[in-house]
Amino acid sequence: MSRLAHLTQFYCLLSTLEEQLAGPRRLSECSGRMSWPKRGVYFFRELGEDRSDSGTGPRIVRIGTHALKAGAKSTLWRRLSQHRGPLSTGAGNHRGSIFRLIVGTALIGREGIDCPTWGTLRNSAPREVRERERAMEERVSAEIGAMPFLWLAIEDEPGPCSLRGYIERNAIALLSNYAKEDIDPVSGSWLGRHYNRKKTQDSGLWNSNHVEKGYDPRFLDRLEDLIEKGEEPK
Repeated sequence: MSRLAHLTQFYCLLSTLEEQLAGPRRLSECSGRMSWPKRGVYFFRELGEDRSDSGTGPRIVRIGTHALKAGAKSTLWRRLSQHRGPLSTGAGNHRGSIFRLIVGTALIGREGIDCPTWGTLRNSAPREVRERERAMEERVSAEIGAMPFLWLAIEDEPGPCSLRGYIERNAIALLSNYAKEDIDPVSGSWLGRHYNRKKTQDSGLWNSNHVEKGYDPRFLDRLEDLIEKGEEPK
């Protein structure tokens, strides 16, 4: 089968997942009080980004998981909440979320925003720096918070050989257009065009890891099995 056929199959599987979940959610409307699986993989969409070759409907722009190191304690919701930022402030911490970092960098590039400390001091930053970045963090929270997403429960143990990691990296490699045929290309107004890394610009994904790699088509069978096993809508 061709990559286009595999992409079509992938999106058919996500349609089934969407039905099981009774539709996507938006992070701006989510909280830890909702029922979430402990571990899983998530699939973000973005308004205005639609498929044009593999069918109709929105395309996936970000795939991720968590706890890929042995002994890691991160949960699915904890990772999603790092991307969202706290609702109490409307801001967030781009030093704790690569997703926030790259979306913010793209906003700065598109709009010429003056935020010289963005992406610096990667481990931590003084309070005065965080305060100066607050308006930028709020912009990022609004951008990511509006993106619909799906999630798939995969309750395996943390570690580099996890099934979650296998699904994540193969799904990224399948969807990525980096150094590959341009299938379901980005729109002319996609924010990611303004990110300063070619892997994101050319892949059409808010990902940088795995975008240049090939994929194992057998991951689609594993994905189908996981979705067919199913979860009750939360």
